[in-house]
Amino acid sequence: MKNQLLIIFVLTSSWIGAQTVISGTVTNTKNELIIGANVYLEGTYDGGTTDENGQFSFKTDETGSQILLVSFLSYETFTMAGDVTFMTDLKIKLREDVNTLDAVVLSAGTFQAGDNSKVNVLKPLDVVTTASALGDFVGALQTLPGTTTVAEDGRLFVRGGDANETQIFIDGIRVFTPYSPTTNNAPTRGRYSPFLFDGITFSTGGYSAEFGQALSSVLLLNTIDEPDQEKTDIGIMSVGATLGNTQKWEKSSVSVNASYINLAPYNSIFTNRNDWIEPFETASGEAVFRKKTNTGLIKLYGAFDATNFELIQEDINNEDGLYFKLNNNNLYFNGSYQGVLNDNWSVMGGFSYTHAKNKFNVGDLAIKDTENSVHTKLKFKNRVSNRFKLYFGAEYFATDFQENFNDLTITDAKYGYNNNIAAVFAEADIFISKSLAFKTGVRGEYSELFKAFNLAPRFSLAYKTSEKSQISLAYGNFYQNPSSNVLKFNQDLKSQNTSHYIFNYQYNQDRKIFRAEAYYKKYDNLVKFSDEFPDFNSTFSNDGTGYAMGIDFFWRDSKSIKNVDYWVSYSLLDTKREYNNFPEKAQPNFANPHNLSVVGKYWINNWRSQVGFSYAYASGRTYTNPYEEGFLNSKTKSFNSLSVNWSYLLSPQKILYASINNVLGFKNVNGYQYANSPNMNGNFDRRALRPATDQFFFVGFFWTISEDKKSNQLDNL
Repeated sequence: MKNQLLIIFVLTSSWIGAQTVISGTVTNTKNELIIGANVYLEGTYDGGTTDENGQFSFKTDETGSQILLVSFLSYETFTMAGDVTFMTDLKIKLREDVNTLDAVVLSAGTFQAGDNSKVNVLKPLDVVTTASALGDFVGALQTLPGTTTVAEDGRLFVRGGDANETQIFIDGIRVFTPYSPTTNNAPTRGRYSPFLFDGITFSTGGYSAEFGQALSSVLLLNTIDEPDQEKTDIGIMSVGATLGNTQKWEKSSVSVNASYINLAPYNSIFTNRNDWIEPFETASGEAVFRKKTNTGLIKLYGAFDATNFELIQEDINNEDGLYFKLNNNNLYFNGSYQGVLNDNWSVMGGFSYTHAKNKFNVGDLAIKDTENSVHTKLKFKNRVSNRFKLYFGAEYFATDFQENFNDLTITDAKYGYNNNIAAVFAEADIFISKSLAFKTGVRGEYSELFKAFNLAPRFSLAYKTSEKSQISLAYGNFYQNPSSNVLKFNQDLKSQNTSHYIFNYQYNQDRKIFRAEAYYKKYDNLVKFSDEFPDFNSTFSNDGTGYAMGIDFFWRDSKSIKNVDYWVSYSLLDTKREYNNFPEKAQPNFANPHNLSVVGKYWINNWRSQVGFSYAYASGRTYTNPYEEGFLNSKTKSFNSLSVNWSYLLSPQKILYASINNVLGFKNVNGYQYANSPNMNGNFDRRALRPATDQFFFVGFFWTISEDKKSNQLDNL
């Protein structure tokens, strides 16, 4: 018995002697004690937490090499590998987790902050609930700072750049013909329905090296990854009708939308300055197919629209007016894949194809354009660590543009070009801490048309100045080939160029945001031509230059007043350029020095209604007055417009909607047209370029049929 007790005593002593004490102190990088941190050996139950002095101590039976883990909320997990006998009196410093919601974001020049959308200035639903937008995402973006009001055009003019300097992408893939065709002094619209998109990133400058061929701005639209349920949407409107349906399965879904617009009934009721022979008519359809795989998501997006109209417009040089007829067919297809390769690597790839045909007659001119364009892209992302992420990829653009031209003296003249561009890009996100981050990258492009290679560096920095505020800086160099109205006549040119310099301050509180952003843009190698419009006899060069600078302010508040959401935008712009047919450097006629936008929305519970308004002000734009010296030497009066809308829920799934643009009937003037020659009194007659209608009235009924019997189209109005 004594021998047995002796054996038990020896074994117990050996077991007790094999235990190791692991101890230490945990602080952050500022040497502040961290209380309550979890400390443990990976794969075991051995561990503890730090006390009020930041200290920990626990025993373990493990021997040899082990992995010690230390974790605490808002800090990166600390990992230490080594022999447990050396894990005593450790001094462990935890670094702040740069992926937390309160971390700094790279926001200079962009209106979405980061991959995880920590701060959104404009939400997708704002596209269709802003009174002046009429359901057009471009119309909603025109209420943001940095944009310029060009009421007769309808496209995006950003920070002194013309509309051709902004490019639009769907799921990261280029859209070559994003706007519906129109005629002079009649605003266009974006082709694509906002119903299929759930993410919008609008960059007014200094954007990522991933995107090119845009001198001023990029607009990124992301289609919905997964619909929430099956449903059918029906719309009956004063200008046409819409029908949409979504079907959903376990790992795939499809959404289809179709619409038909005809302005004949509207024009018969409301007066119009145009003499319509065949009113504006368009039929369109869209479809998105989504398929989940084990490692990613496949999306296929297709859109088609056909538009035609015929009219006679007022013209100071033609007593009978100017005849205009247009027929357009546009097909766009987009396919993309996003997936995970392993824990650190992910991949994105996609392509798009555009086929656009335009037939139009202007007076005695008959023109037929055909464009076929392709974009392919492959991009990789390597998450080296929480603090370092690397992106790189390649893409290829190919455009074949052909035109047939006929008039009284020319028969079947042919013009065209092939514009192929290969590009590579690389970019890194570097987070020094929660308060300091960098994005640096470079883009290289080779133009087969010009036989030239351009290198474009990009850089941005963000520093968090307080819990709710930060400052950002951005610099970028950007290249873009001339547009088709130039390249179809002359290809002996080179890429146009801009450099962006941006400083941004942003304050973000719960449901409140303030932004102030100053910028400077320098233009080089802009295209110039010798005639009023580009022509096969014109002389072309890259001798154009220019600049744009200003400051933008934005304030949004959806918290201070119950059920009220509003935002205010103001932009100050100073710009001059010498390009196109400009004989000297001047402020372009699309640039407003002052732009103000105020948008408000109010939900009224007792009325089951949402009411809203949108007010836009823009200072006068330049035009050339032949009675004064110089070029673009006079200015129009200021632009003003107040729009209102009302959405009334007849039942949870039925909505009656009405809106009025320019409800106060401001007599806006977009510019002036002067006669080519003086009248018998030696004076040049002129006419004011007014909108086709001073106001636009819209009424619609929208009905949703869904599984939950609650969903409606309020978010889409």
